[in-house]
Amino acid sequence: MALALSLLATPAFAQALPYHADPSARELLPSSTPVAAIRFLTTADFPPFNFRDAGGELIGFNIDLAKRICAEVNVACTIQAWPWEQAASALGDNQGDALIAGLDMSAANGELFDFSATYLALPGRFVTRAADIEGFDPDALVGKTIAVRTGSTHETFVRRYLPQATISPFAGEVEALAAVQNDQADAFFGDAMRASFWLNENLNCCGFAGDPYFRPNLFGEGLAIALPAGNDAIRHTIDWALIRLKDNGTLDELYLRWFPIGFY
Repeated sequence: MALALSLLATPAFAQALPYHADPSARELLPSSTPVAAIRFLTTADFPPFNFRDAGGELIGFNIDLAKRICAEVNVACTIQAWPWEQAASALGDNQGDALIAGLDMSAANGELFDFSATYLALPGRFVTRAADIEGFDPDALVGKTIAVRTGSTHETFVRRYLPQATISPFAGEVEALAAVQNDQADAFFGDAMRASFWLNENLNCCGFAGDPYFRPNLFGEGLAIALPAGNDAIRHTIDWALIRLKDNGTLDELYLRWFPIGFY
């Protein structure tokens, strides 16, 4: 049984964002086609990515990222929130130039839209009780109980790579994580980003153990910005800005600000 690891282990706090872009893209040059402005579309219902604060102002990781992209390429920027069920249609109807709201990079969406480079990958990770984090070894989970969200790709991963473990499926991530907290399971395996939200409120109980697992074919390609198909000038501009923001530390800064419990 071998669990191939994509990245070295990193602590739960204050770790930087991995470089998700193709290293060869570092030579990407600014777009030769002038871009006067970028009209970003988003939603207002998914904290900490995009949501409204108590005063009604649109804030979040995606909001800050959109603003920094525009500042990096020195273009005017507008950000407009739409209901989630209307956001993709609004982009297709030319109500905006780019949708930064976590639209799935599925085959169906790929027929309608182009996507920027990935700016945030979403790994799977193990969570254990705090006392079990040090010295955690995934190879030692044979015969142990692992909590998962039933029907998830993370359950598929565990069944594939840890067939001798006892799988304990739950309706959702919160219930599965609570099983670890309540000693009903030895570990949880699931979406690291969602687990980080739960850990932020349960720091005394549990934490990430072991390494992050990146499996795009199972866990998805991550988060990217959707654009109308063929809008190469703006897509090229956004990709160039993302590289610059990673290289100058801005992307790491935003990640650490909005995700105090890092999920890498």
